[in-house]
Amino acid sequence: ELVESGGGLVQSGGSMRLSCTASGFTLDIYPVGWFRQAPGKEREGISCISSSDGSTYYVDSVKGRFTVARDNDRKTVYLQMTNLKPEDEGTYFCAAPAYDNECVPLVLSRYHMWGQGTQVAISS
Repeated sequence: ELVESGGGLVQSGGSMRLSCTASGFTLDIYPVGWFRQAPGKEREGISCISSSDGSTYYVDSVKGRFTVARDNDRKTVYLQMTNLKPEDEGTYFCAAPAYDNECVPLVLSRYHMWGQGTQVAISS
């Protein structure tokens, strides 16, 4: 099981850090993807980090503002979000594929283990 934390309410332009930890297994051997689901919209992949070489990926809408990183000592993957915009609002999920050590392609069908999500709200 994956567990996200760190969501909440933040002002537009502010920053927030989300965390993803694993229960029952060690997260450092898995790639981890971050997905976002805005109200009324489909869940989309926004960033990920591979386990093979730590390479990262970002969709254009968050590139330059979000940073994904892993702390293997703490068995945690972080998503640091800066300059948050109203369109960043939604439920954020972390996920891991069961059979690969690359995080891309960042599509839902490749990711088999999911957290329950954490809510991020942006106030203007």
